[in-house]
Amino acid sequence: MVKTTSTTLSRVWKFGSDCDTDQIVPGRYAPYMRPNDDVGDAAFIEIRPEFVKLSKPGDILVAGYNFGCGSSREYAVTALQHRKIGGIIALSFARIFFRNSINLGIPLFISPDIVNHLQDGDEIMLDLPHHFLKQGENVFELPALPKFAEEIVAAGGIIPFVKSHGHFPGEK
Repeated sequence: MVKTTSTTLSRVWKFGSDCDTDQIVPGRYAPYMRPNDDVGDAAFIEIRPEFVKLSKPGDILVAGYNFGCGSSREYAVTALQHRKIGGIIALSFARIFFRNSINLGIPLFISPDIVNHLQDGDEIMLDLPHHFLKQGENVFELPALPKFAEEIVAAGGIIPFVKSHGHFPGEK
């Protein structure tokens, strides 16, 4: 995950509802189909082919309902991790996609106000440590993640968290 701060300008990439994992990375671009290629280079290859060339670390995805639905393909989230997405804000997420994203260190937020306000291509400043997003003069508070999810995201994912702490969040 990219640790973004209030001084980092990010671009908004907006998607509609029901953007599924096959739209994020079509199956034929799966790592087992192309073992020598970076799966991040296939992110949104068919629905937003400009994404790979124009996206930058820290950019955010904004979407409607049920983002990440469909097959529980972890490599769809891995592709976004490789693109260094700063976070995803949606009206709702598919459950397995949500957990895969947290496990790989990508913060997710449900915020109708932000989704309804932001447009594709908007420049924003994302400040994860202070839980806000700024677009022009508009400042939006980001909803808090559950404590365990925040700890995992802050560590960069579940594997770095366990390596650092020797246990899963909430265990001692």
